[in-house]
Amino acid sequence: MGEPKWYKGNIHTHTNESDGDSDPEFVTQWYREHDYDFLVLSDHNHLTLLEYGSSNENVTRPIMIPGEEVTTSILGGTVPVHINGIGISRVVEPIDAGDILSTLQANVDAIREAGGIASINHPNFFWAFDHNIIKQLENASLLEIFNGHPLSNNLGGAGKPSVADIWDKVLTSGKTIFGVASDDSHNYHDFSYEMSNPGRGWVFVRAEELTKEAIVDSLSTGNFYASTGVEFLDLQMSETGLEIEINQSIDFVYETTFSGLDGKILKQCDGLTPSYCPTGNEGYVRATVLSSSGGMAWTQPVFLD
Repeated sequence: MGEPKWYKGNIHTHTNESDGDSDPEFVTQWYREHDYDFLVLSDHNHLTLLEYGSSNENVTRPIMIPGEEVTTSILGGTVPVHINGIGISRVVEPIDAGDILSTLQANVDAIREAGGIASINHPNFFWAFDHNIIKQLENASLLEIFNGHPLSNNLGGAGKPSVADIWDKVLTSGKTIFGVASDDSHNYHDFSYEMSNPGRGWVFVRAEELTKEAIVDSLSTGNFYASTGVEFLDLQMSETGLEIEINQSIDFVYETTFSGLDGKILKQCDGLTPSYCPTGNEGYVRATVLSSSGGMAWTQPVFLD
């Protein structure tokens, strides 16, 4: 194995095997043409498997990681519970356990029993649940802090928390969960803000090799960052400090916000090489980078003793 590298991928994608408008081959081709290294086809309650045929033997990217969006609606159909199972070995049948927390936990447990890691999807989709529920969950690895579906309500409003606020409140409770961005793509032909299109949110995973096992392991341990348009040349994170090197695109400028417990702003700075040296009493530190283009990136939290 060589030095770890950054690999770009999307972990929430639909095809016409559920409610997407294109077949798995077309969807995968879109991501290939846009230089993605790995892809999870996460159809609702269906394990969509795609193996490259003999005519495409030289095609190796994106590598396919098996996945499923385990999907149910509870409490009379008023609360959607959607959890991605990433790296699963079989279909996971959704479980309705009666209440929100029990249903989330039962499905997280089922995903883990199937050999996968669990990503809690779009908690603000129909305002399904917030940090008070998520912080009680055990063994969920990931939380969508950006979802490209137009109904995901990422920013909250009118007294409802944004998904980033939900994430901070979960982290503040002492629960470790890593933030991901995803497309939740369904529509591959008509592009507009009303459509659920590809190319809106992704993750850059640092791994020693481009294999399913290496990617899933890095996702489960937080060795990645989430993005909607900001790319890092380097990222160093430890209890002694966070150091970021931003890859400047065109003439965009960047503002980085370092935050801690309850989302408290610890430092804001401009430039391509933002950094933060913890004092030790922040609880945790994470960074959000905003581009003048509107693109963003989020590092994972570093917890401090």
